[in-house]
Amino acid sequence: MVGGRRFRPGDGFGRQLDEYETRVGEPPPPQSPATAPQGGLVDSAVYLRGHRFASPPGLAETYRCLQEQDGAMAWIGLYRPDIDQITSLAREFRLHDLAVEDAINAHQRPKLERYGHTLFVVLRAARYDDLREEVEFSELHLFIGPGFVVTVRHGEAPDLAAVRRRMETEAQMLARGPEAVLYAILDQVVDGYAPVVAGLENDIDEIETQVFGGDPNASRRIYGLSREVIQFQRAARPLLSVLGALADGSAGADEELRRYLRDVTDHLTQVVERVDGFRHLLQNILTVNATLVSQQQNEEMRSLTAASYSQNEELKKVSSWAAILFAPTLIGTVYGMNFVHMPELNWRFGYLFALLLMLLVCGTLYLIFKRRGWL
Repeated sequence: MVGGRRFRPGDGFGRQLDEYETRVGEPPPPQSPATAPQGGLVDSAVYLRGHRFASPPGLAETYRCLQEQDGAMAWIGLYRPDIDQITSLAREFRLHDLAVEDAINAHQRPKLERYGHTLFVVLRAARYDDLREEVEFSELHLFIGPGFVVTVRHGEAPDLAAVRRRMETEAQMLARGPEAVLYAILDQVVDGYAPVVAGLENDIDEIETQVFGGDPNASRRIYGLSREVIQFQRAARPLLSVLGALADGSAGADEELRRYLRDVTDHLTQVVERVDGFRHLLQNILTVNATLVSQQQNEEMRSLTAASYSQNEELKKVSSWAAILFAPTLIGTVYGMNFVHMPELNWRFGYLFALLLMLLVCGTLYLIFKRRGWL
């Protein structure tokens, strides 16, 4: 099994792999950031007819071993190498300056370029962090040439050690040359997309619950997830053209390998289609969330308007009664002033007149406010 799929050529390849899986079980999980190498040369091996016959400790020893053995293939794995290591590889394998510059700077989109007899492939691997519920992207550069494979990793994914272990158990596949290694790595990268798709799908389900539950943080999470989906699209979609070119024979792979490459293309197509669906779904969720937020705001505005109207009605009643009660107070205040020379003070019907005046004014005000609906 390479990258999670089983080879089944007619030469017993699948049967040998079944025996290996029965003996050793499942491969170990990918390295976590805490156990990943700190940088430099991770592994270097020289293979002859699909079998590892040398494990040089450094690049110079690898070059020498490769030169001494005709028909051998070197597989050199680097993790965030320094300039000296890249320069040494470029000098030994005559790598193109532009490809070397891309491998040093990273931040490239997935692509396939040919420089003479050397293929330069850029891949974008992805892994889902369950603790943070985020997608982590990393970059992988490959130099594929006659008798050598150089992998330059700029992140924790993919787990190339697992790819190497699996390929070393299948000498007949590894004997097909650097193109078989390229296929195995592509297969591992594409298989690594499956947990990411599952994680994103779970996040979208949670977001739908947040949106319809009225969570105010839903919009922020939708935006963050949409950005991850877009980055995932940028990692996976360009890889379709890379696989298409390889399946058409651009890498010099034989017909059997090209069949496997087409199988990887089918799996990647499914991933791309699902990710495209995620993006459209998130856009719809964002629209629904905006609609729900707008409806909630309208409900709040209606509630505030109703409360304001109710308060206004109460204020009208209070003001009306205050005006009614103010009239007798005003009359009583005028006639209660301690002046000697005032009209009606010595009038016999003055008291009765004041009371009637109060009732008349109050009654008039009451009828006016009642007609206006204030009371």
